[in-house]
Amino acid sequence: MTKKTKPLLILVDGSSYLYRAFHALPSLTNANGDPTGAVLGVTNMLNRLFQDYDTPHIAVVFDAKGPTFRHEQYDQYKANRPPMPDELRQQIDYIHDIVRALGLPLLQVPGVEADDVIGTLAVQARGAGMKVVVSTGDKDLAQLVNEDVTLEDTMKNAVMDGDAVLDKFGVRPDQIIDYLGLVGDTSDNIPGVPKVGPKTAAKWLADYDSAERLIEHRDAIKGKVGESLRDNIDQLKLSCELATIKLDVDLDATPDSLKIGQQDVAKLIELYQTLDFKSLLRGLPEASDIPIETNVAAPEKHYETVLTQARFDAWLSQLKSAKVFAFDTETTSINYMDAQIVGVSFSVDAGIAAYVPVAHRYAGAPKQLSCDTVLNALKPLLEDPHVAKIGHHLKYDAHVLRHYDIELRGIDYDTMLESYVLNSTATRHDMDSVAKRYLGVDTIHYEDVAGKGAKQLTFDEVPLEEAGPYAAEDADITLRLHQALWPQLEEQKALSSVYAEIERPLVPILLDMEHNGVLLDIEMLNELSVEFASIMQKLETEAFNAAGQEFNLGSPKQLQEILFEKQGLPVIRKTPKGQPSTAEDVLVELALDYPLPQLILDYRSLSKLKSTYTDKLPLQANAGTQRVHTSYHQAVAATGRLSSSDPNLQNIPIRTPQGRRIRQAFIAPKGYTLLAADYSQIELRIMAHLSADEGLTRAFAEDRDVHRATAAEVFDMPVDAVTNDQRRSAKAINFGLIYGMSAFGLAKQLNITRHAAQEYVNVYFERYPGVQDYMDRTRAQAKEQGYVETVFGRRLYLPDINARNGQRRQYAERSAINAPMQGTAADIIKRAMLAVHDWLVTSGADARLLMQVHDELVLEVAHRELDAVREEVVKRMCGAAELNVPLKVDAGTGMNWDEAH
Repeated sequence: MTKKTKPLLILVDGSSYLYRAFHALPSLTNANGDPTGAVLGVTNMLNRLFQDYDTPHIAVVFDAKGPTFRHEQYDQYKANRPPMPDELRQQIDYIHDIVRALGLPLLQVPGVEADDVIGTLAVQARGAGMKVVVSTGDKDLAQLVNEDVTLEDTMKNAVMDGDAVLDKFGVRPDQIIDYLGLVGDTSDNIPGVPKVGPKTAAKWLADYDSAERLIEHRDAIKGKVGESLRDNIDQLKLSCELATIKLDVDLDATPDSLKIGQQDVAKLIELYQTLDFKSLLRGLPEASDIPIETNVAAPEKHYETVLTQARFDAWLSQLKSAKVFAFDTETTSINYMDAQIVGVSFSVDAGIAAYVPVAHRYAGAPKQLSCDTVLNALKPLLEDPHVAKIGHHLKYDAHVLRHYDIELRGIDYDTMLESYVLNSTATRHDMDSVAKRYLGVDTIHYEDVAGKGAKQLTFDEVPLEEAGPYAAEDADITLRLHQALWPQLEEQKALSSVYAEIERPLVPILLDMEHNGVLLDIEMLNELSVEFASIMQKLETEAFNAAGQEFNLGSPKQLQEILFEKQGLPVIRKTPKGQPSTAEDVLVELALDYPLPQLILDYRSLSKLKSTYTDKLPLQANAGTQRVHTSYHQAVAATGRLSSSDPNLQNIPIRTPQGRRIRQAFIAPKGYTLLAADYSQIELRIMAHLSADEGLTRAFAEDRDVHRATAAEVFDMPVDAVTNDQRRSAKAINFGLIYGMSAFGLAKQLNITRHAAQEYVNVYFERYPGVQDYMDRTRAQAKEQGYVETVFGRRLYLPDINARNGQRRQYAERSAINAPMQGTAADIIKRAMLAVHDWLVTSGADARLLMQVHDELVLEVAHRELDAVREEVVKRMCGAAELNVPLKVDAGTGMNWDEAH
């Protein structure tokens, strides 16, 4: 006789869903500007439950408005919890409407919490012979877990049974109430017992089994924590009561009556349209005939995989007669130095595209045209600067074509850059994301045809039945994206100028820089790795001695135990999970008074240098050139700054001696010198220009030390009398204001009182009133139009500038002030690169650009031409922008990057 499977009841903790979705997702809005992120998150989590569980019994439980019985027990219950953010409150009705339209029972019971309703139903369901899954992220509900009741965290894809509760908290489910009573809960303002943390609570409950027995044996607990327990017995009992979920709530519904009803599809369609949930709308079969708004109508698709010379010739004829065509390569690697061409695709008309495979090598692959035949035929077209090409991230394709002796010219339209210049923050700028936003198209993803993870195929292994449509779609979508994006750029002259005069011309320059690479002293890096390892070993031994035991220096958990439990160091800050933080800034503060944190900091610093640079850089060097060939990214940083990867040149440290030694491994080849030219205080100069403040402008015009000049103003003394400490304080003020630092942040940085820091800021604005006017004006402008602009017209959108969420709004306000300076600095360094590169080409100088890092350009220059090149580079960098204060460039030279810097 087979054992009958118990029916399953799903209880959704709607209140937990609300907050988790709100904080996990970005600040999404619909076309009317209404916040929608939490609604989308909750809806997606509910839909996932439908997919994961096949049961008719499900209910969604929310907290009701108003106080509960716990507020009567303890008037400070949840007193510290901030009110629900307005952005979330606006979404509650939508969430409730969607829950009901999905046919789900929705429960709210006044006077109790959602947890109590869930607990009562879980007990009733178990008594009725049902299994229960509670979908939540709330730890309090762990007390309900037993052989018939489990918790599921949909965000973490984790199921919690009794063993998982024991593993996570160190106590059994039936001990969770006592555990919470001991530890307390800051989010609910349950006081707990002072000085008792999770480990202590778990140990006591392991020893005494319950809070009741612990109280009976309270005199056996030694030390200060024992005193705290004995002094807070009543508080412990109250905390246990507050943490106890009520299991006998009077309910109208029974577990068996909670069933999914008929969906109100018409209501769902109405809601999804109002909220701009296009993907969810498309997922409703009944809504399949509802058009999804896009900027460009979707054409019929006609994709062809070209395998014969005749069809290739026909396509070649079309390309030759076209004024512009979309082009893409398919390759064996995303590393441009290693990639080999597998095929090429192109499109001339929207919806019509072809893929020409040349190197698919799987078993049973059909005969393909040879790579030489195809590329030799395409070479004149690809190298013709008068035939415009459209591509998405064409710099990569240009790199690959160079391996085949083809110099891609006519790079007129790059849809990645078009999207980026149009709105850098609206979306990521990979093709899939851009197509989704501007065309409403879900493209074929690479993983769809090649698989994922360790078993992922290289493109030459993908069968043509799948590879052909994927590759042809790339060309088609690129063409359609250009048709959607370019008119929007042309409507805004400033943006089209940023694209045409800065971003697009920069592509071939970055291409050359990446191709050039920079020479590494690999032997030196290997020696540094050995040296760092030796120093780390000594630091580890010193740390063990200071701690009185061995431990893993890289483990935050073990470090917490050593620093805060064993050594009793003060807790500066806690993690979101309530554990003492061991973050770097915390250790820096502790290191002022205690030796072990400084040893940990020194060890961490060396460990990062070793793993990130001295160990890794030699592996990233190209075997043939002994150079590292980074990738510069134009469409990542919202402000227009370039970023780089593999390796990331922006993050190579310069503030420590060890960091500078890593820069010494970037060297010049025989017969050449490195030239590093760096803008001096460029963002402060841009601030002077934008604010037109007389005092700040005069300081730069007279080439004074602006930090010393600021110190003289703030501290009301002659410039000659300013001390180095006062200059340091003024520097912190100058740069702090640019980055939106508050008086609190300034006080912390300068180790002074908040009142003193506020006085510094007040005096600064009195002396430089133009800066205050600029900040006020910029914030107001950003709130009115939703964006700010650089001197050259680059637009920087701030979607949270009018957010009701205070943190997001304040961050957007700080960004509004800083972004025009960072963005203008980015535009200036890019314009400088254009000017320098143009001079290098026209002059025929034996020099080349190698790197762009922050506000610095690094070149490789033949010894004999060093003076002339340095003079011209400085001249062109200084002339990259006309501000009402002069640009200043410091240029140094050396046989390695550190010497030159």
